[in-house]
Amino acid sequence: MNVEIKISKRPIPYIKALKYLEKRVNDIKSKKGKDFIWILEHPTTYTAGVRASNEEILDKKIKIIPTNRGGKITLHNPGQKIVYFAINLNDKKKDIRNFIKFIEKSIIDFLKIYKIKSKSDRKNIGIWVKNKKIAAIGVKVSRWVAYHGCSINIKNNIKEYQKIIPCGLSNNKITSIKNEGILKINKVEENLKKTFVSNLRDI
Repeated sequence: MNVEIKISKRPIPYIKALKYLEKRVNDIKSKKGKDFIWILEHPTTYTAGVRASNEEILDKKIKIIPTNRGGKITLHNPGQKIVYFAINLNDKKKDIRNFIKFIEKSIIDFLKIYKIKSKSDRKNIGIWVKNKKIAAIGVKVSRWVAYHGCSINIKNNIKEYQKIIPCGLSNNKITSIKNEGILKINKVEENLKKTFVSNLRDI
């Protein structure tokens, strides 16, 4: 499979990452680049998707970065893994819902490695452990190139969600792998790479 995998060990500022991601999207559109998956973390950053509203900002002192992804307001912070994509759907199924299912299945398969049972929800996009959200998904499609991606709470400080209404949810409905009582969390990047690349073959 002709896909490039990039893994960043140090946190990448959100704006810097987004500019690089958009360059990769434009490379694909101009047929100069190949499919791309990027696993990384961000410093503490609050971002707003196209459906966000000011009522979701509880702490008015925080800086919100507007984005063109789907979804509402969310948090990125150290200990949370981001998986960004730039995937050309022109040579695959031109089906956005199918692409979302690929992301959902990949996250669910990844969490199974750590003995966490999770599920997707058509009405509330993301991945859930019982009634708590552990991963958020936000995708943009331009000329059938799908980009942005997902964030998965591994061992980040989920108390920082208290400054917003994350994805339109109450703060007590957010969890992480660590918050679910899993203390041994090894080979995160390796396992993310394995599950996402494996499921990419099916889209």
